[in-house]
Amino acid sequence: MTGPFEDVVRAHGGTVLRVCRAVLGAGDADDAWSETFVAALRAWPDLPADANVEAWLVTVARRKSIDELRRRARHAVPVGDVAQWRGEPLVGVLPGPGDHDLDLWRAVGTLPDRQRRAVVLHHLGGLPYAEVARLVGGTDTAARRAGADGVATLRRTYGAAAPRRTSGTTTDDQGAS
Repeated sequence: MTGPFEDVVRAHGGTVLRVCRAVLGAGDADDAWSETFVAALRAWPDLPADANVEAWLVTVARRKSIDELRRRARHAVPVGDVAQWRGEPLVGVLPGPGDHDLDLWRAVGTLPDRQRRAVVLHHLGGLPYAEVARLVGGTDTAARRAGADGVATLRRTYGAAAPRRTSGTTTDDQGAS
């Protein structure tokens, strides 16, 4: 591939970060973003001239993010005090659920694989459905359908269960139709 790699980072950095955040959440997304571009820089000279750089970077970002999830699963969770292992509760070691964004990521994670990938690649990654179809497999129409079905499922499941925010307060019933 020709051209400065810096231009590629500038043009596609936001898309790569959205994909990393979609898979990992905001905490580890920066590391996965960096790993994506380090790997891309290494492969850049050998990339075919007709390659779709954005789709390629999204694929690398997704794989680096999954690698981070696997790495996390293999490591022990640090604890603040050894006494906690002697039968005392481990309260406060891990952040508890309740953050509104974490609920959304959990809901996205429950979607069937094809729908989840279509939603993440199109709505978060910003890829057109033609590229989503190429990455996921199938036709543009099938990718569009999977994305629409995924969003509809999220609206039904997450939208119904999520607390609504009104003027800085959270209520369960306010604004529901």
